[in-house]
Amino acid sequence: MKTHARAVVIGGGVGGASILYWLTRLGWTDVVLVDRSRVTSGSTFHSAGLVGQLRGSLSLTRMMMNSVDLYRTLGDEVGLETGWHEVGSLRLASSAERMEELARQAGWAKTFGLPLELVSAQDAQRMFTPMSTDGVLGAAYLPTDGYIDPSQLTFAMVEGARRRGAEIYEDTKVAAIDTGGGRVRRVVTDKGAIDTELVVNAGGMFAAEIGRLVGVTVPLIPMAHEYLITTPSGLPRDMPTMRDPSLLVYYRPESGGLVMGGYERDPAPWGLDGIPADFNGKLLEPDWDRFEPLMTNAIVRTPSLKDASVVRLVNGPEAFTPDGEFILGPTDVRGFWVAAGFCAHGLAGAGGMGRLVAEWIIDGRPHLDAWEMDSRRFGRHYSSREYTLARTREVYSTYYDVKYPGHERSAGRPLRLSPAYVRLEELGATFGEKSGWERANWFEPNAARGDESLRPRGWAGRLWSPAIEAEHRACRETAALFDFTSFAKIEVRGRGAADCLERLCDNRVARGVGALTYTQMLNEGGGIECDFTVTRLADDRFRIVTGTAFGQHDLYWIRDHVPDDGSVQVEDITSSLACIGLWGPAARLILQPLTTTDISNRAFPYVTAQQLAVGSVPCLALRVTYVGELGWELYCPSEFGLRLWDTIWDGGRSHGLSAGGYKAVDSLRLEKGYRVWGADIGPEANPYEAGLGSFVKLDKGEFIGREALLRARDADPATRLACLVLDDPHSVALGSEPVRIGGEVSGRVTSGGYGYSVGRSIAYAYVPASARTGTAVEVEIFGTWVPGRVADEPLFDPHGARVRS
Repeated sequence: MKTHARAVVIGGGVGGASILYWLTRLGWTDVVLVDRSRVTSGSTFHSAGLVGQLRGSLSLTRMMMNSVDLYRTLGDEVGLETGWHEVGSLRLASSAERMEELARQAGWAKTFGLPLELVSAQDAQRMFTPMSTDGVLGAAYLPTDGYIDPSQLTFAMVEGARRRGAEIYEDTKVAAIDTGGGRVRRVVTDKGAIDTELVVNAGGMFAAEIGRLVGVTVPLIPMAHEYLITTPSGLPRDMPTMRDPSLLVYYRPESGGLVMGGYERDPAPWGLDGIPADFNGKLLEPDWDRFEPLMTNAIVRTPSLKDASVVRLVNGPEAFTPDGEFILGPTDVRGFWVAAGFCAHGLAGAGGMGRLVAEWIIDGRPHLDAWEMDSRRFGRHYSSREYTLARTREVYSTYYDVKYPGHERSAGRPLRLSPAYVRLEELGATFGEKSGWERANWFEPNAARGDESLRPRGWAGRLWSPAIEAEHRACRETAALFDFTSFAKIEVRGRGAADCLERLCDNRVARGVGALTYTQMLNEGGGIECDFTVTRLADDRFRIVTGTAFGQHDLYWIRDHVPDDGSVQVEDITSSLACIGLWGPAARLILQPLTTTDISNRAFPYVTAQQLAVGSVPCLALRVTYVGELGWELYCPSEFGLRLWDTIWDGGRSHGLSAGGYKAVDSLRLEKGYRVWGADIGPEANPYEAGLGSFVKLDKGEFIGREALLRARDADPATRLACLVLDDPHSVALGSEPVRIGGEVSGRVTSGGYGYSVGRSIAYAYVPASARTGTAVEVEIFGTWVPGRVADEPLFDPHGARVRS
């Protein structure tokens, strides 16, 4: 065994093998893989092997497409069979909402470059001959999908890595991972130790156990997943795979017979108290009672199954995560990476996942926007097995359910509560959840002041209420009060804090004490990694406020880039502070009587911060807005949060103050053109493409991404983020819809909604930079091309007079 390696991959399943293969293919040859037993002996060997590419985001879909690109060529490269069968896939729709789902997916496919087509039930039956068309309204057919042999694929990738210099040590159990100075130093196995500064935990269902060796939580739950194999019965071997989500089942051809499995409503978690040390290359006992509902459903769609001979019922544990996505990337132990939690679509993603992680390791950043898969997206509450189990059980049991935009999961709630939560409940809040926080989406009693006729058509109108309009108008016309306690808050302090933040931010943030700055942090390619405000509280102390869902991401980005000399400390202070937001034309009339501090425009200008008291509550007040109105974010220690809400609420009722929720905020921000990181902007777009060039200060000195921005500034951009207004106000885009200009698909929607003040359906989309104001566009919404045009932004208060009043 080697005693030193550039990288050690732990786990010889398809994930670990893919990372090893891509590391060597990209030039890292001094790498090893260790496995506690034999390659493929975890969950890989019993995978059903379906490969579907279309996912709910561009990054996930690209990753799956990269997998297929590899599977097409890998066998010829290494001279081994991979078992790749590019037979296509069918996804059936047995209800109107399922047809709507397929129409939406067909729109996504246009923007992702996938040749998906909608076909009739009869067309589907001609391709998949044993199916019954009873109740089937149509199907989606993707000819480039297929299935693959999991073991053959893994062996082929291992061989590719071995030929480039990698070494593989089987029957080698990791006993410890030594760390020092906050980073990995050594992997200790029962066969010897390997000095290394980079470890990839690709341990599959054992990944949580491996993570604990370095104090890293890997929140996953092994779930017992079952499928059956029938004896050959003369079925065509080139049939496509097929999924019938309404019946919770999937199929693929197998040597003239069928493989059939599914996702039952009452799943079976396994190994909660630890996985047996000798559970290698093993299966669980068949559980026919648990499988019976799936079998009953499958016979409805494929009646011949009733009389088919079954070779075996495979029951094997698969690692699932609390949100149904991969867990990939670095952790807070430097040099310790995770690639686990494949949620039964590991074969579909393995080839592209290995490439993504290897590029991320070598280049220092992923070449796709990987936040939805990033290992650091989970907060501290996922260290709880009870919470992780509840969320994961729900993910598995609803695997095939239609997920409407804005869909809220219910498991494990409520968990994180604002001090004002009890008041929000009393006021009739309809709650959503983000990062464990309960947050008011809207207040249903306000619906009486809204207009039901404004309900958007189709899916956009499902999770909607007239209250959203009422709260939007209150904020524009009088004032609205919002509980923003869930906002993530990060403090950066120390003698090196100012210099550090200037190096990380593209705007000038180390200004005078009390100055508040909107800025981005960029990667070396100029892509936007963080988007937030920075307030200078003292010469050596700054506070960052960012979105609820992005706190973990931004915290780790900053920590990864601070100097090692102790001159900068970074702390997540989210839970210690409540935040109440007050905005609207009457905001100053409401707040001034509650404080002895002069909050006139002269005394308290826009984008500044001051300490003041609101009634009895000490606050830091930030004069800033995400809704485009005069107002303040008011921060106080959490124990004062309820009193702060009550004080402002009591003082504002005579001025028409309304409680407001996050759905109104989204409508308000769209009218003002305020961006959302992870949707409108992200690591693949630079500030010039995103319309944020005015916040870039190239003359301030060096900062990360500056060289890339200098090149971007001097080049003609190919695309830009544009504001689109649609002719039909009831047709509302939800995200990822294709945009057509001059008859050609030229872009895709990043976010959309309805602007109640401007009376328009609004969508933001990346389009060719040549598409100027007034350019005619079409957006495909559930199969219908809705005309519109490119508009100047912002649509509301274009000169910003209201926020500075």
